[in-house]
Amino acid sequence: MANHTSLMEFDGANWHQYKLPTSPIIRSVKAVGDKIYTGSYREFGFWTKNPTGELTYTSLSQKMEIPMAEDEEFWDILVLDQWVLFQSLDRIYIYDNSEETFKVIEANSDKANLSLVNGNVYFQIARKGLFTIQNGEPRLISSDPLFSEHPIIGIYGIDTDLLVITEGSQFYRYESETITPWNTVMDSINLKLYSSIQLTDGSFVLGSISNGFYHLSPDGQTIIQNIDQEKGLNNNTVLSLFEDSENNLWLGLDNGLSIVNLYSPFNEYVDKLGNLGLVYAALSHEDYLYLGTNQGLFYREINSQDSFQLVEGTEGQVWNLQLLDGTIFCGHNNGTFVVEENKADLISNYPGTWGVKSIENRENLLLQGNYNGLSILEKAQGQWRFRNTIGGFNISSRFFEMDSLEVVVDHEKKGLYFIELDSNLRKVNKLTHKERLGHSSNIFSFQDELYYKTNMGIYEINGIHDIQLDSTLTQMVFNGNEGQTSIIIPENSEKRLWFFTNDGIQYVTQSTLSNKLSTTKISIPKDIRSNLGVSGFENISKISDYKYVMGSSNGYVSLNLTKVSPSSQEVHINSVYFGDYQELPSRASMDEKGEFEYVNNNIRVEFSVPEFDKYSEVQYQYKIDGLYDDWSEWSENTEATFKNLSFGEYTFTIRAKIGNSISENTDSYSFVVLRPWYVSNLAVLVYILTLGLIFIVVHRFYNRAYQKKQESLIRKNQKELERRELQEKERIAQIQTEKLQNEIDSKNLELAISTMSLVKKNKFLSALKSQLKEVPSKDKNIKSVIKEIDRNINSEDDWKFFEDAFNNADKDFLKRIKAKHDSLTNNDLRLCAYLRLNLSSKEIAPLLNISVKSVEMKRYRLRKKFDLPHHDNLIDYILNF
Repeated sequence: MANHTSLMEFDGANWHQYKLPTSPIIRSVKAVGDKIYTGSYREFGFWTKNPTGELTYTSLSQKMEIPMAEDEEFWDILVLDQWVLFQSLDRIYIYDNSEETFKVIEANSDKANLSLVNGNVYFQIARKGLFTIQNGEPRLISSDPLFSEHPIIGIYGIDTDLLVITEGSQFYRYESETITPWNTVMDSINLKLYSSIQLTDGSFVLGSISNGFYHLSPDGQTIIQNIDQEKGLNNNTVLSLFEDSENNLWLGLDNGLSIVNLYSPFNEYVDKLGNLGLVYAALSHEDYLYLGTNQGLFYREINSQDSFQLVEGTEGQVWNLQLLDGTIFCGHNNGTFVVEENKADLISNYPGTWGVKSIENRENLLLQGNYNGLSILEKAQGQWRFRNTIGGFNISSRFFEMDSLEVVVDHEKKGLYFIELDSNLRKVNKLTHKERLGHSSNIFSFQDELYYKTNMGIYEINGIHDIQLDSTLTQMVFNGNEGQTSIIIPENSEKRLWFFTNDGIQYVTQSTLSNKLSTTKISIPKDIRSNLGVSGFENISKISDYKYVMGSSNGYVSLNLTKVSPSSQEVHINSVYFGDYQELPSRASMDEKGEFEYVNNNIRVEFSVPEFDKYSEVQYQYKIDGLYDDWSEWSENTEATFKNLSFGEYTFTIRAKIGNSISENTDSYSFVVLRPWYVSNLAVLVYILTLGLIFIVVHRFYNRAYQKKQESLIRKNQKELERRELQEKERIAQIQTEKLQNEIDSKNLELAISTMSLVKKNKFLSALKSQLKEVPSKDKNIKSVIKEIDRNINSEDDWKFFEDAFNNADKDFLKRIKAKHDSLTNNDLRLCAYLRLNLSSKEIAPLLNISVKSVEMKRYRLRKKFDLPHHDNLIDYILNF
């Protein structure tokens, strides 16, 4: 599609936009084969798809040596064999694809229009007439004022002649230079046209400037439909028309695009103003279509495009419309009406008529189901009237069936009632009640049998004590995932059973060849399904052969069974995008197997079915071999994204379901996600070599560690031996030390004993000397004794003995102190020895045979010799020396 900004491509799901390199407005487009030709401002060329699925542009006009006219724009394109014709308002440029040459025809016109009829190209030159092209040159066909003065918007073939449509919506037949009007219904309509097309079925579509489009029958005598903005178009100005391969009609509008599904089995009537309300019943009789809604009974002529009109007096809720013996009965909240053309007569004011049924062998009586039970209508003197209610039963009877005098009534909440009437049909003789077997119930007759439908299944009724599940019907109605959502609606004339599902509508019918039952499924889009009336009151009514009407909340939907057919469209993969975890900017080639680096292991696949029918829902299923092999759930999504794929081979396969039909084909795309660099073959080789190297290094390390451990053990054992030897030596040394200490202690003890002995001896001798001195008469002998005592007190032998003992206990002390203080006398050394033994002055005095005071004097003199400061202690000095 060409628009003001770009070339637009629609794949059935997404629009893709492509701009020309120079970004001019694109005025015309023509797709032929794998090329898409476009014409724009001073530019024309073609587009082709590259391997990634994107369109790329090739200019043809830039190859020309002939300069273009000023402000030339190309409004029409026509392809014939190897030639492509580009038409502006000034010229026609003919491009030969084989020779790659150009030819230019001067063709000034008010409206560009190239027509191909029976292999000949026709065009109009303003104020000159109708031309064709022969041998690359223009040839005048007719200069009639009709062709020279009136813009032509279409030329088509009719037998061997030309059918020309002018801007004024007039048709003319051109035959051998004779022009005759071709009368159509458009002759009486004052309308200005802009575009036209003849469809494959021979009918015509005319695009107008201000009134939408008109669809005419092939003979032009009937307006099949006129659709404008009020009826659904985006705009009333139809500038271009195109019929696709599925016979859909595309409309290029002044602002936007519309598509009309001319051959869709569905057709909607939307009451945008809300005049109709919710449709509960429909009936076609003679030349009228009747709609029963919650706002009354409406009618209009069958082939009319006019609005529906309310039948006077029927305001209020309509429940039912039935045609019995040529009479239309309308079940209404107010009672029962008999309808004839556009009038209705209230024949029963007994409120709330659900429905009316004939009574076997009683042609003048009818049985009614009402809000409050059952009642009888009687035909007297050619007029139907209310006769009586059925006494003894007042339960609401929306669903009821009658056989002779027996009536079965189904009440959804209360269950089944089996009623035996009296012969006059005035009261109940016998009433039997059976509890319901489920909800969402109703009863119906099919093939001369009575059935009871609930949410649990369908049961055959042969009496109150004989209600059996019919497995065949139950399986046909409840089978699958569609989900039966409505009551069963019997169509006795065609022996069909209709019911609605989550996916659309289905019917059960009997084969004329095998007498077996079969089910036909008709898909309905969910936006329409959601509007199909109140749950439990869904309805479908036959209005003509193979044509039905389904009531909705804002009008109705018609269904033509002859147009129901499975779609032949195929599903296609349109593009594959890849990238990292943040974005997927790159498109992959569709012509070869995809190969993606591991860093681009995020993939998005876009796919679609080029199905443009509004009423065909398309759903998709996919699987991807290598990731998961099962089909996904059905979904309307037209893309699938796979993130963080592991390296490996994959095949993506897609299939579609169009309505209820699985697409005949599947499409697939194979690709491979390469190994990341850290698990590539080279990396694996490096890993193997590295592991081998690590093994060697570790092996050497362990050997070296083992050797070190052995050496460490040896060193440890050696150290242990050395430690033990050292301990042994220390033990021996300790023993020796203890021995020496014992010897020292022994010497000290000996010294102490010696010292104490000297002290005691000197004390004794001193005491004895003192006593002898006190003898009054001192003879010579006493004096000699005193001398001997003095000699023993100061005995050098005692000192020598003490000195030897002292030196044994404190070896070299006297030598050391003498060496340091050479001024010491022998008496000083004696005093030092005694002080070294920590003897007090009192204990020293007897040893030196002096007084204590004299000892103190000696100690003083000794301090002087030691040159000790006043604050130093003499004893500490000697003990620490």
